[in-house]
Amino acid sequence: MLESPSLLLTLFAFLLLLGPLVVIHELGHYLVGRWFGVKAEAFSVGFGKELAGWTDRRGTRWKLSALPLGGYVQFAGDMNAVSMPDQSPDDGLTDEERAQTFHVQPLWQRALIVLAGPLTNLIFAVAIFAAFNLAYGKVVASTEIAEFSENSAAQAAGLKIDDKILRVDDNAVASFTDIPELIVPFPGRTVDITVSRDGEELTVPVTIALQVETDRFGNEARIGRLGIGAGKAEIVEVGVLDAVTLGVEQSLAIMRMMVTGIGQIFSGERSVKELGGPIKIAKYSGEQFSLGWSAFVSFAALISINLAFINLLPIPALDGGHLAFYAAEAVRRKPLGARSQEWAFRTGMALVLALMLIVTFNDLVSLPFFGG
Repeated sequence: MLESPSLLLTLFAFLLLLGPLVVIHELGHYLVGRWFGVKAEAFSVGFGKELAGWTDRRGTRWKLSALPLGGYVQFAGDMNAVSMPDQSPDDGLTDEERAQTFHVQPLWQRALIVLAGPLTNLIFAVAIFAAFNLAYGKVVASTEIAEFSENSAAQAAGLKIDDKILRVDDNAVASFTDIPELIVPFPGRTVDITVSRDGEELTVPVTIALQVETDRFGNEARIGRLGIGAGKAEIVEVGVLDAVTLGVEQSLAIMRMMVTGIGQIFSGERSVKELGGPIKIAKYSGEQFSLGWSAFVSFAALISINLAFINLLPIPALDGGHLAFYAAEAVRRKPLGARSQEWAFRTGMALVLALMLIVTFNDLVSLPFFGG
């Protein structure tokens, strides 16, 4: 087992990870807003008190703030950093200035500006995966079972060597690399595995085994395992287009696993203790950085997808909450009332703060000096 990185290295890696991801996310909002002629009054990395900054010729204040756990772009017409509209009846703006405010723009433009942040994070992750695919190729593995591990759940259920896996439940399996997404998140669940054996198809119910895996730093994860080994595998070079396509597939697969995980927490299949927050991300940042740039950049792609996913949740004060408002506006043909929006934003902020408290508590009790 490797020794955990020093606190200084962990903090450095955390800032090196989060800073660029926040900038990328907010640049998505900013650039699309500028494209549509909306004035940005502030572009902040971090929240709270300004530590340093400057104002550009367009009147945008670029600043670094004290709490480095996010950032924001405040467009003209926003009352605050979460883009809550300024409801002042007399804003003192000229017609030209008012035309540059965010909330007077057409609905589709506002939606694209909001969507641009999470989408930029997703594109960034796809670019990383595509670069790795170009550099290292992709793994193509036969779906034939070549071996069983000790106490294999698949072998106990009746599967045999040379069985060719065709489907897991109703999901077709073209390569052995398709199987983990269908198995790893579901320990304890019974799935129907359809295989080809001696020219015939048969379906075998298999209860996925629960396995607690520990990485090189002692971090534990509860995952599902069938206990099977792949048949013939090879690494195939891919071109640019295939690398990008594969990068998109890999990113969407990770997002699907996130949706599955959140659903399992709500259904009780997984504990809320498995949620992590800034402290755990900082811990993993330091660990991955100590393993080298390849591991750290891969982790950055994963966290970038996390940021995209979290921001798309339909919670007021997050990007997904704004998009939900715009969907309601499209259906109603008019915006929600000012009072409704205010209460929705307050509720959203309460939910976000409650979630932050939960994940921070989980992070703290997992630390060694708390017995974690």
